[in-house]
Amino acid sequence: MAPCVVGGTVLFNYRDPTMTVASPDLLRQFDLNGPRYTSYPTADRFVEAFTADDYLQALDQRRNSASGRALPLSVYVHVPFCESLCYYCACNKIITKHHDKADVYLKYLDLELALQAEHLGPQQSVSQIHLGGGTPTFLSDAQLAGLMAMLRHHFSLVPGGEYAIEVDPRTVDVGRLAVLAKLGFNRLSFGVQDFDTAVQKAVHRIQPAEQVFALVAAARKLGFESINVDLIYGLPLQTKESFARTLKQVNELRPDRIALYAYAHLPERFKPQRRIVTAELPPAAARVAMLADSLAAFDAAGYVCVGMDHFALPDDPLAVARRQGRLHRNFQGYSTQPDGDLVSLGVSAIGRVGASYSQNTKTLEEYYDHLDQGRLPVVRGLALSRDDLVRRTVIMALMCQGQLQFESINLAYLIDFQSYFASELGALQEMQAQGLVTVTDCGIDVSAKGWFFVRAIAMVFDRYLQADRTRARFSKII
Repeated sequence: MAPCVVGGTVLFNYRDPTMTVASPDLLRQFDLNGPRYTSYPTADRFVEAFTADDYLQALDQRRNSASGRALPLSVYVHVPFCESLCYYCACNKIITKHHDKADVYLKYLDLELALQAEHLGPQQSVSQIHLGGGTPTFLSDAQLAGLMAMLRHHFSLVPGGEYAIEVDPRTVDVGRLAVLAKLGFNRLSFGVQDFDTAVQKAVHRIQPAEQVFALVAAARKLGFESINVDLIYGLPLQTKESFARTLKQVNELRPDRIALYAYAHLPERFKPQRRIVTAELPPAAARVAMLADSLAAFDAAGYVCVGMDHFALPDDPLAVARRQGRLHRNFQGYSTQPDGDLVSLGVSAIGRVGASYSQNTKTLEEYYDHLDQGRLPVVRGLALSRDDLVRRTVIMALMCQGQLQFESINLAYLIDFQSYFASELGALQEMQAQGLVTVTDCGIDVSAKGWFFVRAIAMVFDRYLQADRTRARFSKII
């Protein structure tokens, strides 16, 4: 369990996961809803008692802390606009064909950025930028150039950092990709979801495979360092056979990274999903078969399972960071960048500074109103307790390194791990019997098989989730 030390360097006992060990029976058992743990506590635990003043205090503390300033920032910018509606989407978006609305939005982004920079201090180092949405490529070339100029005015972008943008293939051509490269983006994420025409029609997102192949080929020629493709299984009209064809095409496309998500049908929460015909959704057995086939296909093509839902070619920086124990996780997913603060901009954006999380208002009207009044649009968040910090460290160690040592947690937080987490260690016994984890007197080690169920393992240490389950059981009793 314990890592060895050679020449002062810690060598993690990393084992490259073999995807074929994830049996359909286990996939079926752990085919459950749960947090993605891009944060702990998760965003559904944020409270309105956390205000913009609390967030400003966190920014000031970072500015006045040598340790806080030592690590570069990550920056997330939410661009909410889309030209058309994808029925599966659960993101915060605004459907419009009026691109002039983005000019107004960029003006307010500049106001928000100036307010944050005032408290952060000038020219803070930034090693990671991620533009998400919505559809960031809804912005014109000039609008994107203006946004990047804004960021460079307030921040110092570190050479060799990760500068990524989510791309809707329907909104770009080779010329636009060249502009993105010139603006400094070095990573692209293409939203594919599925190449099957019938599935694309069912979710209102038509994009021919030939178009995606041409764009990926052009991106490689332009020198983008990493290209990601997003896929979703469980969409309407998908079958084991149709998704197998998509997997074959994806392996032919051979992106550097693949993100594979399970579709969660929640029409009561997300209005666009009401347009999906429930009867057309694949049954649970078909979903599990699609997942099992995906793992086998990616394994055969040489991809490494980096972590929950994420796969990468062995020489991709994400896979390298996984092998070297340098993987981190934030609101954008897995990252090679140091585990530091995340400043987020735009409507509904979520950030992390110090021991706190914050989230902006979810509507444009409220977002603009706050900034018109000279106030940051933060409307909720959370100041983490000591227990939150301990559990965050445990969950992130499991999610990113697949192992943890009790001694490191004991020294960092002055606890006795085995006493503090006695009930959680007891709950891991069944998973240990199934070969998913090994629990010793020294720590916890996630097995190659367990790596595919790391979310379920992390959920054991989620105090909020366990409290919800306890309340549910108690409610049934009374």
